[in-house]
Amino acid sequence: MRRTFALTAIAASIALVSAVSAAQARDQVRIVGSSTIFPLTTKVAEHFAKTTNAPAPVVESTGSGGGFKLFCGGIGEQYPDIVDASRPISGSETAICAANSVRKISEIKIGYDGIVLLGSREAPTMELSARQLYLALARTIPVNGASVPNPNVKWSDVDPSLPDLKIRVYGPPPTSGTRDLMGQLLLDKGCATFADIASLESADPDSFRLLCRTIREDGAYIEAGENDRLVISKLEKDPTSYGVMGFNNLERNREKLQGITINGIEPDYETILDGSYPGSRALYLYVKDDHEQLVRSLGDFISTYISEAVIGEEGLLVDNGLVPLTADERQEMLTQAAKFVGN
Repeated sequence: MRRTFALTAIAASIALVSAVSAAQARDQVRIVGSSTIFPLTTKVAEHFAKTTNAPAPVVESTGSGGGFKLFCGGIGEQYPDIVDASRPISGSETAICAANSVRKISEIKIGYDGIVLLGSREAPTMELSARQLYLALARTIPVNGASVPNPNVKWSDVDPSLPDLKIRVYGPPPTSGTRDLMGQLLLDKGCATFADIASLESADPDSFRLLCRTIREDGAYIEAGENDRLVISKLEKDPTSYGVMGFNNLERNREKLQGITINGIEPDYETILDGSYPGSRALYLYVKDDHEQLVRSLGDFISTYISEAVIGEEGLLVDNGLVPLTADERQEMLTQAAKFVGN
């Protein structure tokens, strides 16, 4: 019995040493996650390669949900080191991580962004309420006290003051953090303007979310994958369509795009930072702590990412649409990331 236990312990130790050795062979940081943060992290990866002797990290756009699925797969060189996330990690994702021995995770807030409805410069300008957006995009809506399949074909069907144009909105798939928060931050607010539905929010939250966040599938909302550049191209080619994307896409393409006002608030740096814009959200990096010793350049990359030169008020990412943290938040984030800095 003791011999069997000893052999088992030795085997486990050998396996762990083998996994560590294999992971140490990987010099490149591997990053997955949000399509919104993808272009920002790509910029940081390029900057990191130019300013250090380390290879540029590999960055993949998988959506926040897809990124957490890969990240939570386990410890070792075959698994990502970082998730870019446009929403916080969920309880179920944390549980999956823990079940696969990914128990030490650092959450680092890098700044702010907003979920915005965009159109080309040639598209008709709209000023929408959250209620109107819900009535345009939800699969079912309340009509005469009953929940019915969405009958609105044109924006003017939603409200006569809106353009007489067919509703055609390109947006993210279910794996995207932008899709998750579009429901939470925008559709929920519009849905809750109906008293009968609003009462469900506390009485039956699952039913509330199902009614409010289920997107129509009749062609008015088109899932456009995780390629934001493709959506921008489609908006340019079809000025009668709109797209749901992150604010930084608007900032990087002001000459091509316009942002749509929601609830009377225009998406800009000030309204996103102070939270008055209804689609305001924080952006995060989730870092696998155990990989700090397994991937040689991980600590240096985190140090670069959180530097003043990258996410400070005059930093690289602010020039690319990131709304920077407040001074107090930045200090809190530096404390959180201190374990990586200088290692």
